[in-house]
Amino acid sequence: MIRIQSSLMLTMAALLIAGCAGEGGSSDQSAGEAGLTKVDLALNWYAEAEHAGYVAADQLGYFKEAGLNVNIRQGGPGAPNLVIQELAAGRIEFAISNADLVVLARAKGVPVVAVAAPLQQSPRCIMVHESAGFETLQDIKDVELAISDSRPFALWMKKKLPLTNVTMVPYSGQVGEFLQKKDFAQQGYVFSEPFLAKDNGGDPQVLMLSDIGFNPYSSLLVTTEDVIKQKPTLVSTVVSASVRGWQSYLTDPEPINAAINKANEDMSLAALAFGAESMQPLCQPAEGAPLCNMTLERWTTLVQQIEELEEIDADSVDPAACFNTGFLPPPEMDTP
Repeated sequence: MIRIQSSLMLTMAALLIAGCAGEGGSSDQSAGEAGLTKVDLALNWYAEAEHAGYVAADQLGYFKEAGLNVNIRQGGPGAPNLVIQELAAGRIEFAISNADLVVLARAKGVPVVAVAAPLQQSPRCIMVHESAGFETLQDIKDVELAISDSRPFALWMKKKLPLTNVTMVPYSGQVGEFLQKKDFAQQGYVFSEPFLAKDNGGDPQVLMLSDIGFNPYSSLLVTTEDVIKQKPTLVSTVVSASVRGWQSYLTDPEPINAAINKANEDMSLAALAFGAESMQPLCQPAEGAPLCNMTLERWTTLVQQIEELEEIDADSVDPAACFNTGFLPPPEMDTP
């Protein structure tokens, strides 16, 4: 298993999960080096811009200042669901996830709770070829669409869009097929895949999923009800350091971009700089609200949408139980 601290080494998702069982997790709160408390934080993908605030908290010493030795584990394909399983098993204390997966997990009895939401607006998009002439998501037709078709955002598209003669195919996480095929579209994050496609000679055009009303919080810091109940001070320190990391990254992304590039060479410094710029408007909370804030209204809307998709039973998930903003520092403390 890897540790993203001084070197940010890259690993595969299979190693991520295989290593979790042998690394103590929440049942092993033994002190790490120099008396620091060891904490595990699993990413839901390879290190990219959407994880930058957490990497910043580690690289800039904010976790250490809070008395923590945070072991950040990289993910990859399959990790979005696997990190929820690891939380449920108590093998890790914290993970990065998205709000729709939190709702689905709670519907299955997994007591995960979001405690910070750096991305206030969803970066989820569908990347199409500019030459196809699609102006909106409603226009997409006559293409292969690489997508995780069982995820709520894909189900929402199927429900709300005509998708005439659209064949859904598995999403690989790469842009190679998009570059090779003109009648092809794929899911992505607005600050990632579109840049990679353009940088490699493609003609990407971005259509945002939020345009059709599906806008869950992303890159959430999540934990469990048990961790919150048993270790509230730990949760508070991890949240505060993470928020501080996000504030630092949004103010000065270059040092952290260099660290992420070391971990994931597929994300060039230029791509990461583009990502940092693209994330600025996505991360801004409502006026007067703290960075990484969440609201009951947003969670209620999401739960209702997933109920509408019949992915969960009506009233099986309490929106108020999906999140806890009580550990966020007040806005005046959102400074590096």
